[in-house]
Amino acid sequence: MGASLPQVGRRTIEALLATHASGLGDRRLVLVHGRYSAGAPEEFTVRTGEETRRVRVSHQASVLGILEEWTKHRDKAAGGDLLVVTTGVDDGQIGWDLRGQAVRRQTLTVENAEIVMQRFGAAGLDPRMYDEGWLLEALLDAEPSQGWKRAGSVLTRDAALRALVVARLGLGNGDDEAGPASGAVVDLDALLTWSRTPAGPLRFAELDPTERDELKKWLGETTGPAAPVLMSLAETGRGQDAMPLGLLGAVLRDQAASPDVVLAVGGLFGQVMPRRTELQSFTEAVEGALIRWIGEARHNAAARARVFAVLDRADQLAEGAGLTPALESNRFLPSSFTAQLRHVTAAARTSPAAGEAALAELNAHMLARLNTDRVGVAEMAVRIARWLALPRPAVTSVAAGVQGQAGDWGWADRALAVLWAGDPDGDTATGEDLRALYEAARERRERLDEEFARRLASWTPNATALHPGGCLVVENVLAEAVRPLAGDTAPLVLVLDGMSSAVAAQLGEEVEREGWTEVVPREAGSEEEPQRMAAVSMLPSVTEVSRASLLTGTAVKGGQAKESSGFAAFWRQRRLDALLFHKAGIEGGAGSFLSEEIMAALASDAVVGVVLNTIDDALDKGQQGRRTQWSLGDVTYLRELLSAAKGYGRPVVLVADHGHVLERGASEGPVGDEGTGPGSARWRTGAVKDGEVQLSGPRVLEGGGTIVAPWREDIRYTGRRAGYHGGASLAEVTVPLLVLIPDRDLVPKGWEALPREQAVPQWWAPHKGGPPEAVALQETPRKPKRGKPKEQPAGEGLFAAADLVAPAADDAAPATLGERVIASEVYEAQKEYVRKAPESKVVAAVIDALAGAGGTMSPAALAGAISATGRVRRNIDGFIATVQRLLNIEGYPVLGFIDAGHTVKLDVTLLRDQFFPKEKT
Repeated sequence: MGASLPQVGRRTIEALLATHASGLGDRRLVLVHGRYSAGAPEEFTVRTGEETRRVRVSHQASVLGILEEWTKHRDKAAGGDLLVVTTGVDDGQIGWDLRGQAVRRQTLTVENAEIVMQRFGAAGLDPRMYDEGWLLEALLDAEPSQGWKRAGSVLTRDAALRALVVARLGLGNGDDEAGPASGAVVDLDALLTWSRTPAGPLRFAELDPTERDELKKWLGETTGPAAPVLMSLAETGRGQDAMPLGLLGAVLRDQAASPDVVLAVGGLFGQVMPRRTELQSFTEAVEGALIRWIGEARHNAAARARVFAVLDRADQLAEGAGLTPALESNRFLPSSFTAQLRHVTAAARTSPAAGEAALAELNAHMLARLNTDRVGVAEMAVRIARWLALPRPAVTSVAAGVQGQAGDWGWADRALAVLWAGDPDGDTATGEDLRALYEAARERRERLDEEFARRLASWTPNATALHPGGCLVVENVLAEAVRPLAGDTAPLVLVLDGMSSAVAAQLGEEVEREGWTEVVPREAGSEEEPQRMAAVSMLPSVTEVSRASLLTGTAVKGGQAKESSGFAAFWRQRRLDALLFHKAGIEGGAGSFLSEEIMAALASDAVVGVVLNTIDDALDKGQQGRRTQWSLGDVTYLRELLSAAKGYGRPVVLVADHGHVLERGASEGPVGDEGTGPGSARWRTGAVKDGEVQLSGPRVLEGGGTIVAPWREDIRYTGRRAGYHGGASLAEVTVPLLVLIPDRDLVPKGWEALPREQAVPQWWAPHKGGPPEAVALQETPRKPKRGKPKEQPAGEGLFAAADLVAPAADDAAPATLGERVIASEVYEAQKEYVRKAPESKVVAAVIDALAGAGGTMSPAALAGAISATGRVRRNIDGFIATVQRLLNIEGYPVLGFIDAGHTVKLDVTLLRDQFFPKEKT
């Protein structure tokens, strides 16, 4: 009898008492047909009508048991307390004398459907639910402490099941949120998140088998075939491993997977092993959720920990099952990321093309966005491979040497610093490949340093500020690079003591992203491409002589006092006031980062100079360690000074006094001649040895005009530090110089913007090629050379010969993508709606230049491309806005700015769709 009794829970009793509240009166006994659920509370209170009454529940299987419970309750309980007895005894056996004391004088029958409707506040029930006793019982058993949320007039089966799933699994913000109208989402992403909770899967595993099966079935129908796989893993105690297992299931996407691999995956899933199609759906669901989680993890430490908890566990399971080698191409696992990183560095040693292909695969890995430092190492390895594949460069003069260092070899130094530091995660195999690339590139750099040192030794005896031998020398920087900027607004000169060309390359990229435009002098009639400025330091390349010479405009040795007086005197001779600030005068008081004095100076008409020692101090005091990157935020006060200068509309000159070389651990210690002490870490007096040169001349301000300086970076004459300067290497003698303006409309007369594409060596970025009918040239677009035009062979210049706009017969077909666009009917119709539209050939040049550059260019580079048409626009932003109205039909983003307005992008595919809709791409 007991086995066939319906289960009665607390909620059922509360519902029965609410239903019969009007008939309770003074009666204190309620008989219910059923069995009270084990573990349910035996005493509780309920609200019946206008009063609250205490309820005690007891299950009795005999008339005698019922009578004893009633007698005890009647004699000992308070007058308002209720006794609820659940039983399977028939009314005929109980007898009238006992039944007469009970509500309605009979045993009450539980109608789960009616009670469910009552608990949900519904007037009707989905007819299908009357035949699903398990569902009705589960709904009564799972009701949250605050009750179900109201369901409306009819409680549908889907609404009931959704509410049940939320309550049983603990989805949403807790049990009190369960119900058809709750905000909890029941989808695959929510279920996967739930599977990672400590108690969630256990709650499901403890449910009745029938309920588990039905819930799995419903979840499969509503959320997809992946849900039953997940829930099956949860009910077998593998819920926490469900997502890691789903990732490993990706190995079976390969139809040619070996039997060993299939068996290994089957062993991991055990008795849950789904069909291949179900496993594929589950794997795709897990990957989709992880993609979203990884997107959140980029700026959220907790989200990052959640991602790696799954991925690290997946790697552990794969290693235990012997699946790691088969998963090397996986897009999610940390082990596969490391394997693909190894492929990049190994391939880079083979050829640049192989390295680029492997790098593209690494960038497609989902962890690339969370391991930007490791991806950066791989990018540097490929860049060095491209540099090594170029013809070996040569130093033909001192001027060519410093220019090459600022525009090319300094970028190689930047990459070499990263390779030397190695993989941030310390992978040994990757480190071996990085070491091989580093050593090959260092050998080339040493040859350049040696050639430069020989040229420097020959140049130094006769070089002066008046006769610099074609060089910009550091003592002429104020006159030749800063004085032309002192127009309506005086410039700010920021001296970054010890800044090398490698550091300048990094800072130059960052200031460009923050809205500054680099400019360089334009030489009339010159056929040379514009390039970043660079000067030759004073010798030796140390602060006491080189910085003083820079700031005073004359070859001199001295400290801060001489620098300040000399700086003011230089500008006084040019009828301008000037103030120079060193470290002690920069820091502000409470509430301000910069001092009042420096802010007042910036607000005035005076030329302002500021010396920032962060880089030199870091090298001297060993604070740099294994640092491979310098940013604006790393140089104290730099970002704040740039921001203040921009606020006042000041042009800015970022200039070093000398560069530096880094300690690589290759030196055996101080070296030098006995009896001749070193002047500093990188210069001395005495006889020349291997790796050194002797420098003599009017610009040598130490050692009585003659010193010995090493060109090899592993030679030092003092104790070990993080870095050194004073030697004759390119990195030390080259003084990088960045002239920045806050607005493109403020380019000084006789100067021009230096596009990002021309500041960066071509080997730094991979080849970008457009479609065949676009511009044929694969190199970074350059401005046309100045001077007398000359005939160019096919394929040279900004456009290939086939792409040049030339007079042709009326029936000649357009040759380039840009010409096809401007010749189209769509373009002609669109032009009617744009007032003062640019000439069609200008628009064609814009399209072709962007297509040939792979779809993106800096605004300055694009302005250079437009100049080929004879229509150079200073207001490039306004020009692009006009071209957008011509190309962005119906608002589709064919042309626009990205990267906070610092890059122009052309979507070639979308352009074709808009102007040639009948063509298939």
